Amino acid sequence: MTARHLFKTAIKALKSHKSRSFLTILGIVIGITAIILVMSIGQGAQDLILSQIQGLGSKTIVVIPGREPTGPSDVAQVFSDSLKERDLNLISRKENVPNADKIVPVVFGGESIAYGNETYRATVLGGAADVFEIFDIYPAEGVAFTESDVRSRQAYAVIGSKVKDELFGGDEAIGQRIKIKEKNFRVIGILPQKGQVSFFNFDEIVLVPYTSAQDSLFGIKYFHRLIISADTEENIPRVVEDLQATLRNSHNITDIEKDDFFVQTQADLAMRIGTVTSILTLLLVSVAAISLVVGGIGIMNIMLVAVTERTREIGLRKALGAANRDILRQF
Repeated sequence: MTARHLFKTAIKALKSHKSRSFLTILGIVIGITAIILVMSIGQGAQDLILSQIQGLGSKTIVVIPGREPTGPSDVAQVFSDSLKERDLNLISRKENVPNADKIVPVVFGGESIAYGNETYRATVLGGAADVFEIFDIYPAEGVAFTESDVRSRQAYAVIGSKVKDELFGGDEAIGQRIKIKEKNFRVIGILPQKGQVSFFNFDEIVLVPYTSAQDSLFGIKYFHRLIISADTEENIPRVVEDLQATLRNSHNITDIEKDDFFVQTQADLAMRIGTVTSILTLLLVSVAAISLVVGGIGIMNIMLVAVTERTREIGLRKALGAANRDILRQF
């Protein structure tokens, strides 16, 4: 029995059971497609998240208040008031952190922004004047607020492109006053379309001096984050060590296990997110692989049924001199 004859016999058998053959092949196709799609989506999501994180700059270091979470039950520890103005003053001294290039205190929260009869919910981000350089985004229209504006607690706002469109439409926004928590802020600048950078969508953001945000909007005397830019990538480990030493001294901490803050570099964050997304992708691939296994079991069942249905044919072929090898090749 030649290979050509076996192929013709197989095609004939498939055609005689079209529905069964179609469903069997469909199960395998769905399984393989699901695995490919899940892997592609997982890798794409990981690349997107990492690119957004890296948009903050490879030399950026973030100090976060609270104990570093080790699991879901520790997440609340992140929301702490341990970073104060005194800490900012200490790490701003060159003798304490000599390799720090820029230091930006940050406070943030979601608030409703109002202008006339229009309202839009956006992220209000209070920062120092260097916040524009740290995030590498500058007003496309108008100006940014200055360090003098921060010190004098000016009620100035630089708004994202979507905030401008939602509140003002095609009207002029520069010089107009918007309301945040019933407090008036004058729009002095409009950001270009930027999208997501790190954990902030700069199209849906309102940037204000952090002093104004602390006093007028959030009523706090602490910072949610301290964002530091190292002078070079090679000096990042040294900056991290200096930050930890300075803050531990400021907080009278002698046991590192009792740190009420943690320092995170972009490399640390990228590694953690990469690990999480890889685990999620593996989990999803495992689930998708079940479809492939089910399809394989379906084929096994169909093959068993095919052999059972053709028992008489097999007996006849063997009676006519077919060897076991020939029967096996046929199926």
